[in-house]
Amino acid sequence: MSESDEDPIFGEAGFGTVSGLAVRIMDLSGANGSDPVEVVRGFDTIAHANAFARRYVRDSVDRCRTRGMDAAAVLEAWFAWGEDAEVAGAGDDAWKSATEIHDFAARRAADAEDRNWRILDPRRDGDDEDEEEEEEG
Repeated sequence: MSESDEDPIFGEAGFGTVSGLAVRIMDLSGANGSDPVEVVRGFDTIAHANAFARRYVRDSVDRCRTRGMDAAAVLEAWFAWGEDAEVAGAGDDAWKSATEIHDFAARRAADAEDRNWRILDPRRDGDDEDEEEEEEG
C-alpha cells in the first residue's frame, strides 16, 4: 500500500497527530471500581482513538443484547454488565458514548464492521510486524 493509499485515520507523524492519546476501558459492572480494566495506548490521531472507542462500545452494547429486548432493556443490561470506552488526551474532541448510546441500544449494528474494534487496535500493529518478519525469515 502506498502512502497516498493509507487510511488517514492511522495518520503518520505530522498533521493531526496527538501524543498521549489513550482509550480507557471501563467495566460498568463495577468489578474494578472506578479504575479502568485496561488502558489502550498507541493511537496517533484523535480520529483513530475515537473510532476504536466507538466500535468498542458498539460491540459491548450488542453483546449485551438478547433476542426480544427493547432499547431500555439493552441499556439496562449494558449499564449492568457492559464496558464503556473513554478517550483520554483528546480534550473536547474525544468521542463520548453518551452521544450515541441510546441509538446503539435502539438498533443492532447493521454492519459487522461497526463492531470490529480489533482491526483498529494499535496493539495489533506489533503483531502484524512480527508475522511479516516470520514470513520473510
